[in-house]
Amino acid sequence: MSALSLVVRDSNTMLRRNLLHARRYPSLTLNLLLTPVMMLMLFVYIFGDVMSAGIGGGGADRSEYIAYIVPGILLMTIGSTVIGAAVSVSTDMSEGIIARFRTMAIHRGSVLIGHVIGSVLQVLVSLVLVGAVAAAIGFRSTDATVLEWLAAFGLLALFALALTWIAVGMGLASPNAEAASNTAMPLILLPLISSAFIPADTMPGWFQPIAEYQPFTPAIETLRGLLLGTEIGHNGWLAIAWCVGLSVLGYFWSKSLFERDPK
Repeated sequence: MSALSLVVRDSNTMLRRNLLHARRYPSLTLNLLLTPVMMLMLFVYIFGDVMSAGIGGGGADRSEYIAYIVPGILLMTIGSTVIGAAVSVSTDMSEGIIARFRTMAIHRGSVLIGHVIGSVLQVLVSLVLVGAVAAAIGFRSTDATVLEWLAAFGLLALFALALTWIAVGMGLASPNAEAASNTAMPLILLPLISSAFIPADTMPGWFQPIAEYQPFTPAIETLRGLLLGTEIGHNGWLAIAWCVGLSVLGYFWSKSLFERDPK
């Protein structure tokens, strides 16, 4: 059997293991999924009229604000769901199962690959559920073509892959699951200081660079452009660059931490 076949076989085994864990213990995924859903409901039904009037400069229009906020909520869904990968990896490391895997005749990298693929699949399911909630409360994207929808889905999947590798590195660097959960909290907090809820140019001058020069804002603006027909500009290339850069950084960071000799 070739080396590639071994990697595929062992990675598939680890993926099935992680998916079984997620099915048997769904509480973590549900808790992480509730965060973006609650944020969506809060900003649409509590702050929707006020926020829409402030953004549009005219009368309140909750339907327009739903369209504006949903791309940001989808990106927030990715950030919140991948925290589960950090917790899962840290749990495996602290409970000793990884030490047992090291003694078995399996491809060492398949353990991380299984976590990453499993997390990305969970993210995609979460995005579908959050998107269904958004559609139920009035989100519409009638102007987007099939190619634009496919591009939006591809961007979400690529962003999920990038953040998952970062979350895996955070989990490996944490001594226990609680620390991993706390370490990965910036993945939820960063969308709050991006253009997810209000345009970056309406923020105070000193705060705008924080909102602009981070991975979530260009990804959100690109998603808005694809689904709502707004101007994308340079945000598309920035979003892809962030995704590729974070994926490479997370991969090598995770690989370095995982290949360290256990204490």
